[in-house]
Amino acid sequence: MDAYKTISEHKTGEGYYTEKRSKFLAFAHHVETVDEVKEIVAQYRKKYFDARHVCWAYMLGHERTEFRANDDGEPSSTAGKPILGQINSRELTNVLVVVIRYFGGVKLGTSGLIVAYKEAAALALDDAEEEERLIEEQITYSFTYVMMNDVMRIVKDLQPRIVSQTFDNTCEITLAIRRSQAEQLKQRLAQLSF
Repeated sequence: MDAYKTISEHKTGEGYYTEKRSKFLAFAHHVETVDEVKEIVAQYRKKYFDARHVCWAYMLGHERTEFRANDDGEPSSTAGKPILGQINSRELTNVLVVVIRYFGGVKLGTSGLIVAYKEAAALALDDAEEEERLIEEQITYSFTYVMMNDVMRIVKDLQPRIVSQTFDNTCEITLAIRRSQAEQLKQRLAQLSF
């Protein structure tokens, strides 16, 4: 597998759900690191300081192994877990969903909370722009200037993304290519050295 699904960093998905006068504001963000997650959650806590709960869940990495869910004082597994469930059901990663709850005075019960957080998260993710990204491997190759045409022919054939290039007495090029094609690129470049 050399691709994964995430959401665009150019648009924050937003959702709004109400249940028995409780308001649930949901936001879906593209994130790359735990530090980004912490920063965004802190911003929501500050902005919605008067809200009863700021619950969230995230999934990171193309292997989808780094994740966390937070109920922020709601009964265990009634907020973070349903939010994470929505991220998982869409097989997304590098995503943070924050759901802010304003209590409406009527208790929803555990099943009511689960439904409300799940629905709010789903609305935010529906509003976000889903996109597929490639898992790339970077390859750096050094060569002499006379080999330039041969190297560029391989670049034209396999169409890796050129990350950086230096053309001097000794040339160096760094290429990014989808993981499934990396071995082929390495072999083609290695053959030039013989």
